[in-house]
Amino acid sequence: MREIAGQEGGLGARDPHRQALTDDSTLAALASWRDGARTSAREVPRQLPAVVGCFSGRGPELAALTGMLGASGAEGTQTMVISAIGGTAGVGKTALAVRWAHQVAERFPDGQLYANLRGYDPEQPLAAGDVLAGFLAALGVPGSQIPAEADDRAAAYRSALAGRRVLIVLDNARDAGQVRPLLPGGPGCLALVTSRDMLAGLVARDGARRVLLDVLPVRDALALLRALIGPRVDAEPQAAAELASLCCCLPLALRLAAELAAARPAMSLIALAGELDGQGRLDALEAGADPGTAVRAVFSWSCRYLSPAAARAFRLVALHPGADFDSRAVAALAGASYPAACRVLAELTRACLLGHIGQDRYGMHDLLRAYGRELAAADTGQTVQRAALTRLLDHYQHTAATAMGILFPAHAPALPEVPPPASPAPPVADTAAARAWLDAERPNLVAAVIHAADHGWPAQAIRLASTLYYHLDLGGHYREALTIHACAHRAARSLGDRGAEAEALRNAGVVEVRQGRHLQATQHFDQALTLFRQAGDRTGQARTLGSLGNLAWDSGRYEQASEAHREVLELFRQTDNRAGQAAALVNLGLTDLRLGNYTPAAEHFQQALSLSQESGNRNCEGYALRGLGEAELARGRYPQATDHLNQALALFRDTADRKGEADTLHDFGDLNRRQGRYPRAA
Repeated sequence: MREIAGQEGGLGARDPHRQALTDDSTLAALASWRDGARTSAREVPRQLPAVVGCFSGRGPELAALTGMLGASGAEGTQTMVISAIGGTAGVGKTALAVRWAHQVAERFPDGQLYANLRGYDPEQPLAAGDVLAGFLAALGVPGSQIPAEADDRAAAYRSALAGRRVLIVLDNARDAGQVRPLLPGGPGCLALVTSRDMLAGLVARDGARRVLLDVLPVRDALALLRALIGPRVDAEPQAAAELASLCCCLPLALRLAAELAAARPAMSLIALAGELDGQGRLDALEAGADPGTAVRAVFSWSCRYLSPAAARAFRLVALHPGADFDSRAVAALAGASYPAACRVLAELTRACLLGHIGQDRYGMHDLLRAYGRELAAADTGQTVQRAALTRLLDHYQHTAATAMGILFPAHAPALPEVPPPASPAPPVADTAAARAWLDAERPNLVAAVIHAADHGWPAQAIRLASTLYYHLDLGGHYREALTIHACAHRAARSLGDRGAEAEALRNAGVVEVRQGRHLQATQHFDQALTLFRQAGDRTGQARTLGSLGNLAWDSGRYEQASEAHREVLELFRQTDNRAGQAAALVNLGLTDLRLGNYTPAAEHFQQALSLSQESGNRNCEGYALRGLGEAELARGRYPQATDHLNQALALFRDTADRKGEADTLHDFGDLNRRQGRYPRAA
């Protein structure tokens, strides 16, 4: 049984033989995917970040890595090698790993995977299970077939890598335990790990070979300054050497000092060196000093010369809960206009306090984020910080609601209402722009829900999770969906809001259905129905009863399903909810199909089609047309079935409903099979 985006009423008819295969377990689905992948073009991920500019030195380390690769026989191979690149903060671990990975990428024709594990981050390190979900998706595993449990994901990941030659770069690992589930299980692949930890467990247990990074030799440090500053280094060799010494030849410190020199072409390098030395905090860069203190001191040099607006923006941007952000998110945090936000972003990027990682996308090094938050705590009051984050949450809520209203106009009235934020909104004036914004910002939107639920914005967490429901459901983003619905449920309980609690439970139940976990789904639906009845919410009751009817349909209890959907139809009629009525009618039609009642089924689909077109519910319109196609197919009216299914397929593709598209393609396969066109059916 398939739930329709809009009112969760659509049922996806399945071939009973395929149902018998796939209902058994997630492993059956993965086996099906794997068999298909072997006979089709495999996904070849290319996830390596760009190589850092003005790279200097590291010849011995690069040669050592290449020597390990050759010694391991990684091209044919008996032994898997893990190179754990250790070193203090700012020493260039990631730069080295990425540069070498690009150099040897051609030896791994099946692709390269990359993940920043955020092992030393102000927030929690990334869970291995979350990284595995991303890697599986990159390797071509459909979202609906990615297992729910971390151990199962690790097994699926090893299966997906079997027989492939893939380079896996695991950046900024916290410890061996975080890395181990991400290691390939057999020959041909290589994992390259960077960490501030020595990763002794990987060396002792997993045979890792360690490459340790020290600060740059003076010659290479001067070469880096020369590449970044220019001829002034040769014009003032002693001053340049002094500057390198003050930076302790730490690559990150050298880059920041070079930016200060480049920004002040009239200042001599000796004057700059004297100014930096006079801060008093450069003592922290001496050997044996705490790396965190060292980096903090280096960052302070760059922050010292920021304009007041940029310095304030840096402190506030560090509060952003996501991994990256765009200029309008910065405008929201800073309470600034769009042009002003662009100006401070340019200044922060020049100062190496932000990285430009894509078109209007910016990110921060983990340590920079921690340093910025320290500054915010010291220099910005809690009231100012909370106001900034509230503006950001309002920005995401309003833009997400606008985008969802454009994509699903029939359901716009049901979206949470929030006033337009003071900050400039992104241009999401059409369906393509709306979908592109939601796709680009999805990780940030999920992070915003989590942060809101855990840090004192429960109402915002509930509203944003509800707004994102259809987007995550239609796109098959089930892991993210479960995360935000759990946050919304927690937030609703903290507020004592039974209606919101019920909504979160029902939404989570739908995700459980999508992943075949019917027992968990039933528990969620039963709890939600009780809460909706206590709250007197007839719309919530109807949607939950529809979900329970779908579960009855899935288990072959068609009479029970029909009874549930008739009750749903009556509740939606009482509330004059036409979109809900259309969904219930589609469900009734599909139930009639299973019972062999083809004429009543066609009548239900036709009524649903009319209601969907009246209410502008294009997604439900697609399911009504698909139902009509199935009814005609069952009666042997192939030309009529073809016409309806073609219309349905076009609507599903236009609304990005991948499940509806897949189900309709299945119907086309059945249609061609019945007419003896077996190759086309296949």
